[in-house]
Amino acid sequence: MPCYIFAPYSIEYAKIAQALSYGAEFIAIDGTYDDANRLATQMIEHMSIGIVNVNMRPYYVEGSKTLAYEVLEQLSWSVPDHLIIPVASGAMLNAICRGLEEMYALDLIDSIDRVRVTAAQGYGCAPIVDAFKNNRDEIIPVEYPNTIAKSLAIGDPGDGIYALRRLRQFNGYAEDPTDDEIVDAILMLARHEGIFTEPAGGVVIAALKRLIDDGKIDRDEHIVCYITGNGLKAIDAIEERIERPRIVRPMVEDVLSIVSNSL
Repeated sequence: MPCYIFAPYSIEYAKIAQALSYGAEFIAIDGTYDDANRLATQMIEHMSIGIVNVNMRPYYVEGSKTLAYEVLEQLSWSVPDHLIIPVASGAMLNAICRGLEEMYALDLIDSIDRVRVTAAQGYGCAPIVDAFKNNRDEIIPVEYPNTIAKSLAIGDPGDGIYALRRLRQFNGYAEDPTDDEIVDAILMLARHEGIFTEPAGGVVIAALKRLIDDGKIDRDEHIVCYITGNGLKAIDAIEERIERPRIVRPMVEDVLSIVSNSL
């Protein structure tokens, strides 16, 4: 089965390499994610193909509800106090909220009244966060996204209006951490929890830190942070912040000189 990937040429090469390794044809677009989505939509008019994020989107969105199902199951059907979700198009956040509603309708959880839902986007491409913080019902597109969280850099989010409604329905917040905050969060999560995330996950942890610093989250709350991508796909995001390894001779005394200094 032939496979074509439409994405900006500027995304992390590790992601491109993964697609190529499976035999996909990578269509590198000289533009943004919005340009790639538009072009994919136009290609449907010329070829009988299914685009996961366009004419097959209902299946894509329905599948995202499992992100709510799995969390509830792993928490023994106990509803957390707060969900912090990375947002690009807004589809995933909306689907998670619908998943919560479905579990409540099936009597698998007792209530969804107290759970809060927060959206996290990178500063430089945060149209949903901007609309929420300015109490607008309209999403103003970002024409030229500029954020280290490239996987979230959708300037004109297709489900932005629905995500905005969900934030208000679930009494949540919206945060847009800077690139520096995102990198700090990536390193903090790796060093304290052993989880290495790509920038989208760093956006979530940075948003969590902001909410704690602002007193919007108490220390005894049960928080779920959605870490949706592995850091090995975006090594370049932290390259400038980590030290290059020291090269030593294969001699005990050389190693001891390093180890003893750090103890």
